[in-house]
Amino acid sequence: MPILPKPRRIRFDYGDKTGLKTGVDRHYVQGDLVMSHIVAVLSAMFPEGEDFFVRSVRRFSDQVTDPELKAQVAGFIGQEVTHGREHRALNDRLQEMGYPTRRVDRVAKRALRLYEKRLPALSCLAVTAALEHYTAALAETLLTDERALALLGESEVRSVLLWHAFEEAEHKSVAFDVYRAAGGSERRRIKTMRFMTFSFLFGVTLHTVLSMLADRATYNPKRLFKSIAALRHSPFLSKEVVDRIKDYNRIGFHPEDNDNTELLQRWSAELFGEQGTLAANMR
Repeated sequence: MPILPKPRRIRFDYGDKTGLKTGVDRHYVQGDLVMSHIVAVLSAMFPEGEDFFVRSVRRFSDQVTDPELKAQVAGFIGQEVTHGREHRALNDRLQEMGYPTRRVDRVAKRALRLYEKRLPALSCLAVTAALEHYTAALAETLLTDERALALLGESEVRSVLLWHAFEEAEHKSVAFDVYRAAGGSERRRIKTMRFMTFSFLFGVTLHTVLSMLADRATYNPKRLFKSIAALRHSPFLSKEVVDRIKDYNRIGFHPEDNDNTELLQRWSAELFGEQGTLAANMR
């Protein structure tokens, strides 16, 4: 049974413009060149993406009659609004550090507004469900793979991403269930996912390349090739992650096919318990 998403009042402290509490190294993902740019690009996409998700789900909230799903929708919206706020604060710091987060944010806003202008509302909801599957798969990889956790070091970015990952895993089925309640078909759902796979990966790749071209470290061949080689073995690009994302295209798929109840219970205590690593961030 899906867990009720819980909006949390939380704040993060990103330190000064040079370090995000990691010292003077601009490349805050354990000094890794490519991954630092990828994470910055994803963070830059999140605020407009979260706003789009909220609008897409709200358009169909009156068609949700199940009281449990109604409560989940309210929790989903509360969580996504907070995600957008905190990533905007993080993106301001990343911009100061030289990452083009404002440009990526503007492009994401234009693209998502175009979707809303050109696509039926149900297709926008299908886009939301598809992208929520991506974020849930990546989030649960972060929460289950020690290699993924090690990439984040001890910076405040680690804290933000762990919190965000936990809540994405917590509400992973909400948009999907609203899509079903609104009468969305399997054909539209799968077709939309195939389109979004191309669109999402193309967008992340393009913005990452453009971001790296403005970074002097990119022109150090030794460092660049070492980082690209490491990317090939990234836990986020493993066969397990790819297979899990592709599973969305299976007829009859549901996000809760992958039960994460024990994972959420463990991380809830570790992050938000009395001695949790994020207990001091709660407001």
